[in-house]
Amino acid sequence: MNIRSLFKPRQSNFIKLLLDQASLTLKGMEQLEAYMDEHNPSIAQEIMMTEKEADEVRRILIDELLRTFITPIDREDIFALSRAIDDVIDYANTTVDEMEVLNVAPTPYMRRIASLLRDAAYEIHLGVQRIEDHPRVASDHAQRAKALENRVEHVYREAIADLFSG
Repeated sequence: MNIRSLFKPRQSNFIKLLLDQASLTLKGMEQLEAYMDEHNPSIAQEIMMTEKEADEVRRILIDELLRTFITPIDREDIFALSRAIDDVIDYANTTVDEMEVLNVAPTPYMRRIASLLRDAAYEIHLGVQRIEDHPRVASDHAQRAKALENRVEHVYREAIADLFSG
């Protein structure tokens, strides 16, 4: 690779990779919701496989970031968005893994949280779809995802209060 090829414009895959990552995260949240409804170990395996697929997309995205001099969006923003999307599916995978190991049955609170997380993943997916051409609309979707995250925190606190109340 010569120095000239670093500055030569090339097709950017960043939006596509972020969208692939967001799609896999949405799929994982749909699987999480199904797991909470059915408590089926085979769905836990599906979540693990989806998380591994999402990790692979993230590895490719990071490799692209390292090999590209000019990016369509600030490289730190691309990295941070990718990491945040990855965290969602990672936590879902860890939660289900721990539930399987500890033989914990889903509660109504867990089902509500899984539903809210699926809705938030959908908002993230829509936001990533619009990030390049309609950044303000993407920002609106990000705000909706954040509001859903706040609702998850509220349900979590309800569950903790219920646990300690009796």
